[in-house]
Amino acid sequence: MSETPILQLRGISKSFGSVQALADVDFEVRDGEVMALVGDNGAGKSTLIKCVAGIHSPDSGEILFEGKPVHISSPKDAGRLGIEVVYQDLALCDNLDVVQNMYLGREERDWLWRLKEPLMEQRTAETLRSLSVTTIRSIRQPVASLSGGQRQSVAVAKAVQWNSKVVILDEPTAALGVAQTRQVLELVKRLADQGLAVVLISHNLHDVFEVATRITVLRLGRDVGVYEREKTTQQEVVQAITAGIPTKVAGIPTTAPELAS
Repeated sequence: MSETPILQLRGISKSFGSVQALADVDFEVRDGEVMALVGDNGAGKSTLIKCVAGIHSPDSGEILFEGKPVHISSPKDAGRLGIEVVYQDLALCDNLDVVQNMYLGREERDWLWRLKEPLMEQRTAETLRSLSVTTIRSIRQPVASLSGGQRQSVAVAKAVQWNSKVVILDEPTAALGVAQTRQVLELVKRLADQGLAVVLISHNLHDVFEVATRITVLRLGRDVGVYEREKTTQQEVVQAITAGIPTKVAGIPTTAPELAS
């Protein structure tokens, strides 16, 4: 795992009117690691990720990618850098098959504008195989026929197919059964093993401690600490989530209201 963060946020602040959603937040993730991002509802997790994804523009602070300052003003900017986000709703089309979802909006065409179906099928199969996804019977079956775990696998494969370097997963195991959750967690581990930087947003600390390398805790729009999984406990992380005082204002009472995530 690289010691230099591939993605680094410094002093990120974001307000929506009178609501301070993020205040001077630092965050980083390195190649080959799973960085978990945890916090209670309203901690600012979603806002932080949307700043990385180009949906929101920070009011202040800077974003560095591969050590260089970057300006991400749209999801396309993020995609060009190699940052892909898999949101909780997965953004898949149920009426389309696996291949069509993988290439939605990025279809391969020949000079007559005809779809290169064999090429897209081949690359889809290769991507799924590289991630050891073996539970999907056919890449031509409609996504509507897939289980929750299989759908999550397709969404992740779609994210990594385009030479991604950072993959952000928003609650990937939410509403999944035990077996499907296990499939997704194994997939998260494989992403890191392949050298990708993975950001895992989750309320499930059991899942976090299963796969994370490090854990960043947000509370009331501030980062309250970064914990190495092997050197901390779930109890310590819960304490930081529910009662931690922001380290940058240690000793000063925090009276900010709970904020929208």
